[in-house]
Amino acid sequence: MTKFSTLYLSSFLFLISVFSFLNIIYSNYFDIFFNIENYIYTLFLGLIVGGLLLFYNRKNTKKITIYEKIFTVLLGYILFPIIISIPYYFGIKNISFLNAYFEAISGFTSTGFTIFENIKQLDESLILWRSTSQWIGGIYFLFSILLLIDIFDKNLKQSFTEYLSFNYNEIFKQSFKIIIIYSSLTLIIFILFKIINLRSFDAFNLSLSIISSGGFLPVNRVDYLFESDVSKIILSFTMMLSFFSLFLVYNLIFFNKKKLNFLSEDFNLLIYLLIVIAFSFVFLNSSNNFPTILVAISSSISNIGISFKDTPSNLIFIFFILVMIGGSFFSTSSGIRVIKILSLLKFSLNNLLSHTKPNQIYSNKVALINDNTQKSDINKYFFSIIIFVISLSILTLILTLSDIQFENSFKLSVLTIMNTVNSSMFELANFDFYNLSFLTKIYLIIFMIIGRVELLTILILFKKFLFKN
Repeated sequence: MTKFSTLYLSSFLFLISVFSFLNIIYSNYFDIFFNIENYIYTLFLGLIVGGLLLFYNRKNTKKITIYEKIFTVLLGYILFPIIISIPYYFGIKNISFLNAYFEAISGFTSTGFTIFENIKQLDESLILWRSTSQWIGGIYFLFSILLLIDIFDKNLKQSFTEYLSFNYNEIFKQSFKIIIIYSSLTLIIFILFKIINLRSFDAFNLSLSIISSGGFLPVNRVDYLFESDVSKIILSFTMMLSFFSLFLVYNLIFFNKKKLNFLSEDFNLLIYLLIVIAFSFVFLNSSNNFPTILVAISSSISNIGISFKDTPSNLIFIFFILVMIGGSFFSTSSGIRVIKILSLLKFSLNNLLSHTKPNQIYSNKVALINDNTQKSDINKYFFSIIIFVISLSILTLILTLSDIQFENSFKLSVLTIMNTVNSSMFELANFDFYNLSFLTKIYLIIFMIIGRVELLTILILFKKFLFKN
C-alpha cells in the first residue's frame, strides 16, 4: 500500500476514535457506565491501528494507481465496521460477532438494516453510537467519490469541480470543504428539529442519520416524533438535503456565472423532484394525507427509507422506482443516479431521431451539460445499469434459495443494493434480520458494500483480474 492509502485509512480510524471519545464523555456525563470501557477499547484500537498504518508506510511515496484506490475504499468498508462493532459485541449479552458486524456495516454503509427488534432496549450510548457510525460512513462515502474521481467521466466531475484531475493538494482542499459543509448541514438539520420541539437526543441522532442517508432511528417508530403536518414537511425538507449535491448550498452562496455547470445537475434534480411532487399531489393524494406521502417521496429519492405507518401501501411500486433512481452524483444517497438516466435517455432519443430523420443532424449534447457527451461516458452509464441488474438478480436468487419468499427477496435485494432501510413503506418493516442464517447475512453484507461503492468500480476490478492483457 502507498503512503496515501495508509494516510486515507488512518484518518478515518482516528475519526472513529474521536467519536469513541465523545461517547465516553456522554456516557460519563449521564452515568451510563455499562458500556464505557467498550468505547475505551474502540478509542485505543482505532489509534493503535491508525498509528501502525502511518508508521508502516511513512516512506512509501509511490504514486497510487486507480486499482489501489478501489482496493483502499473496499478495505475501509471491511475494516472500519470491525472496530465499530466492538461496543455491540461486548456491550450486549448473547450477541454473536456476526450480528454485531452486521449492525456495524449496516450503519457504516448507511443502509439501516438492524438486528434489534426493540430499540428502547438499548442504552442511549449505543443508540448514539449507531447514529455516529452512519455519519462517519456518509463522509467516508463522499471522500471515496473524491478519491475515485478519475474513474468518472468529465461531465460528472464538472458537476462539482472545475478540476478534471486532482493532485494531492486539491484533494485535501476539497476534503476540507466536504467536512465543513457536511458538518454545517448536520447542524442545520439539528436546529430545524429543535424548532419543532424534538428532544435534543432524538434531534441529534436523526440529524446524523439523515445527512448520511441512513436508516437508523433513535426510536422504534418515527410517527411519534413527527405528528403534525408542519413537522412532516420539515422532515421532508431535511431529507432532501441528502438528495441534492453536497456542494449545492456552497455553490449558491459563492455563485459565479462562469461556473453554472456546478448547478446544472441540481437544477435538473429540482425539476425532477417538482414533477414527482406535483404528480403525487394531483393523482396520489386521495386520502388527503399529502404530508405523509411527501415524507415517503423525500425518503425514497434520498435512499433513506424511513416512513410513517399510514403511508399508502398501493404506492409501493412508485417508491421502489424512486429508490432505484436515487439522487445527485455527489450526495450521500445511492441509486443509479438521475444524471446517468437522463444522459442515457437523451442519448437514445438523439440516436432514434437521427435514424428516423437522417437528413437532419442531431448532436448527442445532453441538457445537463455544456460539452458533448462522449461515447465512452455513455458506455459507463450503460454498464452501471447492467451491473445493477446483474447484482439485483444474483442477490434475489440467493435470498430466494435461503427460504425467503421471492417477493420479499426481490424487495430486500433492491433495498440492500440501494442502501435503503426496510420500512413499512416497502412492507418489510417487520423483517427479521437477527434470525437469518450465517450465509444469508454474509451475502447481505457483501451486497451492502457493493451498493455503497460506485458500481463502475466493480467493472474496473473485473477488467483488472479477469481480462488481463
